[in-house]
Amino acid sequence: MRGLFYVLAAVAVIGLAFWAYRETHQTQRAVAELRQLQREISALREAIDVQRAEWAYLSRPDRLRELVAINFERLQLMPVMPEQFGDVEQVAYPPPVIPAPASPQEAIAGFDPAPSDDSEDLP
Repeated sequence: MRGLFYVLAAVAVIGLAFWAYRETHQTQRAVAELRQLQREISALREAIDVQRAEWAYLSRPDRLRELVAINFERLQLMPVMPEQFGDVEQVAYPPPVIPAPASPQEAIAGFDPAPSDDSEDLP
């Protein structure tokens, strides 16, 4: 009986050792993948910073003014002035469209003959 117990204990220890080895190996692979992803993220952030710097360099106002002056014949761009902007009150909105009833019954169905509270004050 003792022999069987020793064999089962040895098999359990070997099984646990194999499981621990696999978990350690998977953890090391996950850590290596994480480091690779962090390097990629760092490289992409650096590329974004470079692109932002290039955009800031290319969109300098003095450079854009020179380009407009050089290409005026072809593009005919004019400088933006504050007088070119308007107020919201100056916008002409179209009137709301009220659909006509298709039949007299629909027109009557939308009519409410009940007087409002304001009509009681009239003499």
